[in-house]
Amino acid sequence: MTLQQEQTPAPTPRPSARPKARAAARANGATGPRAVVADLAGATSRGIRQVTQPLTRSIGRAAQVSEGVWRPVAGVVRWISPLGWTILALGGVCWVVGARWGWTELLMVAAAALVLVAICFGLAVGRTRVSIIAEVDPRRVVVGEPATGRILVTNEARTPMLPILVELPVGLSAARFVLPPLTPGDAHEELFVVPTSRRGVIQVGPATTVQGDPLGLMRRTLTWTERTELFVHPRTVALESLGAGLLRDLEGSTTEDVSMSDLAFHALREYQPGDDRRYIHWRSSAKAGKLLVRQFLDTRRSHVTIIVDPDPEQYRSGRGKTGRTDDQAPRDVLAANAPTAVEADVEAAISVGSSIMVRVLLDEQEATLVCRDQKVSKAGPQVALDAMARVVPGPVDLLTTSLDAVDLAPDTSTVFLVTGPHRPLLDLQRAAGQFAPEVSKVVIVVDPAAEHGIRHGGGLTILTVGRLEQLRTLLVAGVAR
Repeated sequence: MTLQQEQTPAPTPRPSARPKARAAARANGATGPRAVVADLAGATSRGIRQVTQPLTRSIGRAAQVSEGVWRPVAGVVRWISPLGWTILALGGVCWVVGARWGWTELLMVAAAALVLVAICFGLAVGRTRVSIIAEVDPRRVVVGEPATGRILVTNEARTPMLPILVELPVGLSAARFVLPPLTPGDAHEELFVVPTSRRGVIQVGPATTVQGDPLGLMRRTLTWTERTELFVHPRTVALESLGAGLLRDLEGSTTEDVSMSDLAFHALREYQPGDDRRYIHWRSSAKAGKLLVRQFLDTRRSHVTIIVDPDPEQYRSGRGKTGRTDDQAPRDVLAANAPTAVEADVEAAISVGSSIMVRVLLDEQEATLVCRDQKVSKAGPQVALDAMARVVPGPVDLLTTSLDAVDLAPDTSTVFLVTGPHRPLLDLQRAAGQFAPEVSKVVIVVDPAAEHGIRHGGGLTILTVGRLEQLRTLLVAGVAR
């Protein structure tokens, strides 16, 4: 009898589970002790995660269950000011030391501190039911024009309201009003003035009530209104009409160019071979004994693009003998109400671009304005001036800015580049070269130290402006047609 041994398949070796740390170490060529260290680090991190994950989940579940308890407590703890925490800490230390060594005076100090905190807490507790209206009128002003606001507080509770502090942030500062005691349904109004010496957007609000104690140990703040914006527009000057553009449009402006097909009738002339017979004026031809045809004046529309360069380095006051710009001046100088010299030059450039844009829109023509990150096309004067109010001076790539302007207004007929005297002519030519050859290109250089005038070079019409008031004369002489 032949015994047949049952052959069992050899067990397939299981691939060892390599830790991520070992794989990373071998991938980087680490062997020997480095691989061992990586294995230990991976094992340690896995062990820590295995221990801490259940604890973290337990803490999270406990926090969700007890949220109704700890959230109000956390809100009350936020009322305590740094001075209040100092008094509490002083009372706690005095209590521990007095109780440990039987020092009666320290126990009295601890009791006084705790009683003081309790009294201040009682003054901060209470439900405040008020209605607050905070508004600024007008919402849009020009630099230097007065802007006033008012805040109206009404007591909507059924009980009299104790004096309360109302704070209203206005820009970088805040207006504070201490309201008198108000009976139910009574209202109190306060007026305030918003400084508008600088162009920009001033954030007004939100209005908050501060309830606490006279010592400042407790400070309970409640927000009642939304934040509003006050636009301080750049100063502009009135300009003459800039004339028509290059694109023929029946709804455009009338020019002096004679055309054979338009809406603005000009005169009659003798028929010439090739003239369209539809424009023959038969009644006049019968009287004159010869064929007469109508002549028209072209009506064209203009799409003006304005590019403003707000780079302080490109203006006369932006570079001194040492090469330091006014942007490197101390912050307290920049925070002053009066603008610095370089800021005045940049603001003049922004005012020049805004004045041209307003004139174009008054002529019922299309305008595109690009100034750093602010880009407005085919919008009303208010929207465009709001965008100019948001401009923050800084370095720009004039070529990239021109490309953005071309994308926004491919049908531009006139382009204005407003910059400073330190911008190289080659940069201006490259920026202007992005527009079609038939586009009229005008560069306006804001330079208070130079004489105003007009010159031509590199295919550009260059106007030098020292003051904003000189812009009207130069545009009439060099651009308007």
